[in-house]
Amino acid sequence: MGGLDNKCIALLGTRKIEEQVNIIQQLGGTAVHRPAQGTVFFDSSFIGTEIKEIIKGSFQWIIFTTGIGIEKLFEIAKEMDYEQDLQLALSNMNIAVRGYKGMNTLKSRGLTPIVRDDDGSIAGLIRAFAGHNLKNQSVAVQLYGVPSVELINWLKVQEANYQEIIPYQHISPDKDILEQLLNEVINNKLDAVSFTSIQQVQFLFKYAKQRNLKYELLSAFENNVIALPIGKVTGNALKEQGVNRMLVPQDERIGSALMTLNKYYKELDAKVN
Repeated sequence: MGGLDNKCIALLGTRKIEEQVNIIQQLGGTAVHRPAQGTVFFDSSFIGTEIKEIIKGSFQWIIFTTGIGIEKLFEIAKEMDYEQDLQLALSNMNIAVRGYKGMNTLKSRGLTPIVRDDDGSIAGLIRAFAGHNLKNQSVAVQLYGVPSVELINWLKVQEANYQEIIPYQHISPDKDILEQLLNEVINNKLDAVSFTSIQQVQFLFKYAKQRNLKYELLSAFENNVIALPIGKVTGNALKEQGVNRMLVPQDERIGSALMTLNKYYKELDAKVN
């Protein structure tokens, strides 16, 4: 018997959903997909100029904040017939990266950062810059449509010359989906909710607040439905909203998170029996 027997888990992300569903089913559970964030990708008309600037050697540093942002830069460069040029330019730059996804994406392309966070957060990335002087350095910063006030303010303090590069942005999900998800959580139709980004947390709780149901949402997470954030950063976003009861996997990967949930229920069943 799997630990997820008779358990229903909501998946709020948009990537590798089929893979996640298969894992849940193998562990005896069922899954529902409730995409709680929209993503709009930009094309070469939007960031083509920045890619050309990278290739020209206009920047001494580049800071990547997401793996999908790196992938999108290469995708657009390929469409522009500049993929190899971008690869060569990055290999000659000082690279900093936040998050294991970004690290893995760089690794897959044979690129090695000299600065990497220690906990998946922007604060961790900033700490990792200790010993590096960015004063008067030209720095490209890959963001994703949401201002990183902490990072940008730090770059200003460092007196760096920075340029933001935004390959994509997150937009509000369909209200019908948020309404369905909110009702499922509050009415205990779900056993767990898998959060894979800060934005999913923010969109759900913003909607709950608009519906005057934030207290009910928090009560459901406290007493019945398990919040399953993929990583400390997303977990911190839940804490900021008032969620105290959650499972945070040690390894920040969706497979690890689902196995952590499976173990939790197995141990719970053992106590009951």
